[in-house]
Amino acid sequence: MKVAILGYGKEGKALEKYFKPKGAEIKIIDHFTDKDLDIIDFSGFDYVFRSPSVRPRSEFSSMTRYFFDNVKAPVIGVTGTKGKGTTCSMIADVLQALGKKVYLVGNIGNPSIDILDQAKKDDVIVYEMSSFQLWDMEKSPHIAVVLRIEPDHLNVHKDFEDYVNAKGHIAEFQGEEDTVIYFKDNENSVKIAEKSRGTKIPYPNEDKSEKEIGLLGSLRVPGEHNKENAEAALMAVAAFYGISLDKLIEDNFAAIKGAFEGFKGLPHHIEFVRNLNGVEYYDDSFSASYPALDVALKAFSEKKIVLIAGGKDRGLDLRPTKRTIFGTKNLIKVFLMGETKEMLAEGENEEKYTMVDTLAEAVKGARETAEVVSQNGDKVVVLLSPGAASFDMFRDFYDRGEQFKKLVEEL
Repeated sequence: MKVAILGYGKEGKALEKYFKPKGAEIKIIDHFTDKDLDIIDFSGFDYVFRSPSVRPRSEFSSMTRYFFDNVKAPVIGVTGTKGKGTTCSMIADVLQALGKKVYLVGNIGNPSIDILDQAKKDDVIVYEMSSFQLWDMEKSPHIAVVLRIEPDHLNVHKDFEDYVNAKGHIAEFQGEEDTVIYFKDNENSVKIAEKSRGTKIPYPNEDKSEKEIGLLGSLRVPGEHNKENAEAALMAVAAFYGISLDKLIEDNFAAIKGAFEGFKGLPHHIEFVRNLNGVEYYDDSFSASYPALDVALKAFSEKKIVLIAGGKDRGLDLRPTKRTIFGTKNLIKVFLMGETKEMLAEGENEEKYTMVDTLAEAVKGARETAEVVSQNGDKVVVLLSPGAASFDMFRDFYDRGEQFKKLVEEL
């Protein structure tokens, strides 16, 4: 067997590790452009695996496609612009609390190929699926969860329609025995759900039982969006067992409550760092676009906010980001950094922002501002939620978040 691997990142290395012991002849192709791929003859390969960000072609496959062609266990797939990792983790935690063997793969957890030969038919796969992984899919998971869909990755997808169409593959190939759970207040999520031939279940549920309200209230992570993610997770688990949401909760209330109470959230996703002098510090470095920033700000609607925002200029329309930041009524001040800082500040009230050159400068200024406000008895948070990519000043969003946490811990 001859295998070509386009890109030698996390997925590329996992593919090599999987196929090499099987005797495959492997060719790694890395650091290339689309034009470079045009002149390569792929006809002699049995498989050509593209990395997620490489545009699909008829001669290419992907790790996700190969996995779906060969996996024995049922798959619960989750897509959306933000909240995928959190929802996947909640699904996995609840299933584990109910005694199932669960594999968490995709953008979160291991590359799916790592567990392909281990997963048995009685196990469950929870797969976080990005638009890049779904781009050329021809199969859909048994249970699909579609969160809110907002513009993202438009530097790779040719337009928003291409992005939504890619996401749509999570439901498009479902059969009548499958289920799609979708966010009913987002037209793109609804559009994707309509592609499915299976059972369609909208959320959030307007008519929640007392027990469901109690479960959602037991979450330790802040924000209404996390309650929405948790409800979608519960619906996915109920669909997996083929029972109603009410029966799932009625029969397993204590186990689910324990799972929710133990869920601490994901690193850099509105992650609590510390409380200092009456001020709470949160790391939301994962926020790389305005929808995530909007969600973070709404999570603290009952507290005063000192925000740290800004980052890499990717040529996106920053007007929604500006409206989100400066339209937040409980915003005390925003410390703007990175390439987008001047564009975000343009035309805004100078009392509402300070432009800084470093994250350390932002943290220092945010602390001083927040502690003055907290002395009046107000509840105050310092929130790093950039609403922009990180790679103008940092290696990636992990690096940005870790540097923020270190600076906060040293205060």
